[in-house]
Amino acid sequence: MSESTPICPQCASEQNYFDGTFTVCLECGHEWDAASTTSTQELDVKDSNGNPLANGDDVILIKDLKLKGSSTVLKKGAKAKGIRLVEGDHEIDCKVDGMKIMLKACFVKKA
Repeated sequence: MSESTPICPQCASEQNYFDGTFTVCLECGHEWDAASTTSTQELDVKDSNGNPLANGDDVILIKDLKLKGSSTVLKKGAKAKGIRLVEGDHEIDCKVDGMKIMLKACFVKKA
């Protein structure tokens, strides 16, 4: 078993256990091979103010965002708790108002 608890790639929870083959999250039930996942701690992601972001941080939207393909609008000031950093053009994977979404870091500030 590793010295540090791996973070769930699905919900960013630290509440998980190793069952012999896979690591299992206690909160969402997601199973993954912790040895094969790449570390996202080395990603250099900064918010709109230039502050570095890390997995598990809380962020706040700095402007209204219309969700593509939907009539829903995420309002300025909405808070996303426990973000997860991912590679790609949308650097942040999170939940805002109960919806799983991906955001660009330029639209958030660190809470």
